[in-house]
Amino acid sequence: MRYKILDSSNLQEYLFSLPEIKNYFNATKLIISEIGDGNLNFVFLATSATDSSKQLIVKQAVPYLRCAGESYPLSKERMTYEIRSLEAFSKLSQHIPKIYHSDEEMSVIIMEFLGEHIIMRKGMIESIIYPNFAKHISSYMANTLFKTSSLYLSSADKRSLISEYIGNAELCKLTEDFVFTAPFMKHETNAHLPELSDVAEKIANDVELKVKILELKNKFMNQSDALLHGDLHTGSIMINKQETYVIDSEFAFVGPMGFDIGALIANLIMSWISHKIQDDNETYQEWILECIEKIWNNFVLEFCALWDETQESALLTDGFANSDVLKAYQKEYMQTLLQESIGFAGCKIMRRQLGIAGVEDIRGIEDSHLREKANRLALSVGETFIKKHQNITKIDDISKLLKA
Repeated sequence: MRYKILDSSNLQEYLFSLPEIKNYFNATKLIISEIGDGNLNFVFLATSATDSSKQLIVKQAVPYLRCAGESYPLSKERMTYEIRSLEAFSKLSQHIPKIYHSDEEMSVIIMEFLGEHIIMRKGMIESIIYPNFAKHISSYMANTLFKTSSLYLSSADKRSLISEYIGNAELCKLTEDFVFTAPFMKHETNAHLPELSDVAEKIANDVELKVKILELKNKFMNQSDALLHGDLHTGSIMINKQETYVIDSEFAFVGPMGFDIGALIANLIMSWISHKIQDDNETYQEWILECIEKIWNNFVLEFCALWDETQESALLTDGFANSDVLKAYQKEYMQTLLQESIGFAGCKIMRRQLGIAGVEDIRGIEDSHLREKANRLALSVGETFIKKHQNITKIDDISKLLKA
């Protein structure tokens, strides 16, 4: 089908042109509502007019950046990489929603509606504790990152994987611009926050900080560890107290594992900052910090268990390393991964304060004085993470840094 932008007036016609979707609804009319609040794409909820239990999510990429408008063109082919990555991740983890249909030409993906779940960021703003989250998300990351890396794949399979995602250069460039560059200089896309002009100027002239950012940006651009989600944050997770699902992987590419881990840690920390400044909810703050530690510790255990089970890979040939060599290398590998994750987390935290697309946890604070206070604390935390990430030796160092 030739590409056209879908809306409430033509979406039913498109859906009923797909036999498997028409059979799913088994109805003559659908109720269409536009529900997306993301930065890139449009998201619709399609519901049978005769059976409200029949609901599907329809997501389409349009040829521009949604949060910036039509004046900022962006290839709609980015949906190709979301389709490919979600299908790949679904084979490696149970924490991906069911995909009913994908259409690369229309830049559309149709998925199950998670009606019993909410976006995690919104739940955290409401101080909801998710007892299974750390276990679920650590398992998702361990399986998707390890099984798409050279620690598991053959050399040929790894190079094939890299080539499959090499075309997602446009969204990689967005990350390079909006995470590692624009927020740390004067740039037209940055948020208009005159109350932070003093700290923004200080950051723009901080030589030590910018050198560290360039080191991390270089890793992002050139390190091909594994297939990443590319934008793994609490706004890309659908959750309830029993289940966790990861969505919105249009930024997927083969890059440094620490970028995914760091993005998640960053968003948990920004929630911690929000609660610290707004309501001083110590119970919830402690849960967030415990959650970060559990995520990392569970991730290490499952990742290394998968590694121990792997006899042959692109990196290690059977018989090359005995158990002592393997354990020594694993320790070094995981130490470096933790440090890189914290460095990337710092970039993510700082960019959300000064750049385009801030997080609701902080920009949604109604009291302007408290919002500025949260912004400044977040910038301070992010700067510390970037400058000091190579000094971190264990995950609970994060809690010590925050509490200090």
